[in-house]
Amino acid sequence: MLAASALMFADQHFTRMETLRAQLSTVVAPVQWVVSVPSDLLSWGTVAFSEQQALMEENRRLRENMLTLSRRAQRMASLQAENAELRRLLDAAQKRDIAYMTAELISLDSDPFSQRMVVDRGRRNGAYVGQPVIDATGVVGQVTSVSAYSSRVILLADASHALPIRVNRNGLRFIVQGTGRYGTVKVLHVPDTADIREGDLLTTSGLAERFPKGYPVARVTEVFHDPGQPFARVTARPLARLERSRHFLMLFPPPPKSRLPSLGGDGLAISETALGSAYRVAAALESADALRRP
Repeated sequence: MLAASALMFADQHFTRMETLRAQLSTVVAPVQWVVSVPSDLLSWGTVAFSEQQALMEENRRLRENMLTLSRRAQRMASLQAENAELRRLLDAAQKRDIAYMTAELISLDSDPFSQRMVVDRGRRNGAYVGQPVIDATGVVGQVTSVSAYSSRVILLADASHALPIRVNRNGLRFIVQGTGRYGTVKVLHVPDTADIREGDLLTTSGLAERFPKGYPVARVTEVFHDPGQPFARVTARPLARLERSRHFLMLFPPPPKSRLPSLGGDGLAISETALGSAYRVAAALESADALRRP
């Protein structure tokens, strides 16, 4: 106690004590640093651990938000594509004043040699055998069988499917038949001298009274003239996205109209086609009768 009092008195009244105090501080500083290390380490560890926990929690939240936004973006892209396709479908139908109903793909035929599909509209919706089906870009095919809630559709590319068409540029009429491949159809019985070229647009002719006139079918991709052969080999590419479309329009074209009025009071109507057939039969019978005469 006396020593401490003496040192305090000397520090207050003698300047040499400042030098001694500085030297003693230099000697004691490492000891002070070593003594403070545990508490400093504890404080640093606490702060670092809490910051790490906060960063990990923030990273987890950001990952969850990213996955949620990514799922929404993917769904939005799908909805936008579907909306655009439906708009094109509506535009394709509204350009021609024909009743229609929308349909969606259910399944595709598993047979590699058959291009057919099933859609979600059936007899309950008014579907019928022979009903034309289109997508946003062209003719897809026609209904071959109908159940209560679904319909089976043969596609334009099926090898057993044929469709009357006309060349949009000059009105020439031919038959398009499938080849069994989605991307190719062939134009049948084209005379070697016919005016048909690569790039020509082929549309429905309406002659079979099943597909309405003027719907795009295919575009000519190749015209091959084989010397010495009476017919050219013509191939075309279907305009409908047969292997990609999911939404379709099933058309309700007006029924074929009788070209002659009803005869008699029993409501019997004779069409021009039936009348022409009757005339041809009568002419044939008359010719045969003339040949039998002496």
